[in-house]
Amino acid sequence: MDSAPNLSNIERQRKILAEIETRQRISVGHICELYHVSEATARRDLEQMAAQGKIQRVHGGAIVNQPVVAARSAPPELPLIDRSMEQRDEKQRIGAAAAGMIRDGESVFISSGTTAVEVARNLKDRRNLTIITNSLQVINLLAGEPGISLVSLGGIYRSTEQSFIGHISEQALAEVRADKVIFGIRSIDLEQGLTNDYLSETRTDRAILKIGREVIVIADHTKLGRLSTAFVAPLSAVQRLVTDRLAPPEFVQALEGLGIQVLVV
Repeated sequence: MDSAPNLSNIERQRKILAEIETRQRISVGHICELYHVSEATARRDLEQMAAQGKIQRVHGGAIVNQPVVAARSAPPELPLIDRSMEQRDEKQRIGAAAAGMIRDGESVFISSGTTAVEVARNLKDRRNLTIITNSLQVINLLAGEPGISLVSLGGIYRSTEQSFIGHISEQALAEVRADKVIFGIRSIDLEQGLTNDYLSETRTDRAILKIGREVIVIADHTKLGRLSTAFVAPLSAVQRLVTDRLAPPEFVQALEGLGIQVLVV
């Protein structure tokens, strides 16, 4: 099956590259069909091309290289109250769209952050929701709503973020499970995944990501292609991203190539 008498490895890889550039991506199976080679040969071709920097390898195949979305360092994060007016329209649209993914009767974790507050704002009239959160703003916003059972985490209070973090929060998270985790993040990079700029919060963030059957990241375009100091999780931890219309199309396409559903609003 590996024999391709009319094509050398170099020629086959040149054709594969042209196919990827035309279609933006290719699967191992499609390579096998086109060039009558085994899966092992197809994977070897892709790995060699990726090592040469010609393509980006993803699960099951490859996508076109994305040189324009190299990560930049994220600027220092301002306190939550100072960020509340940044990208306000985008955050409101993202919040409404993410809230639309939540069904009555579900249990949902909502993280801290300005965009997460917009999600909570759109859930006030829902029925039979269980909301778990470490955000004081979310607690204050949803407290007393008749259709919502509110579970708040204890822990060390981080005043700049109005959130609870630390080992007490992590112990509480070990006792709960959620249908969905709505998760705000400082920076998203195609190679380094999710990062933030507050080391003490990282373990709590990782514990949050573990409790949900589905992780929905909410992030406006300023968070994409950025890299912060503390590694939180790889992109494989994410099932969906909700972002805004200014998100770079090539970055969105690369995420979709990794199997992440992206909603642009």
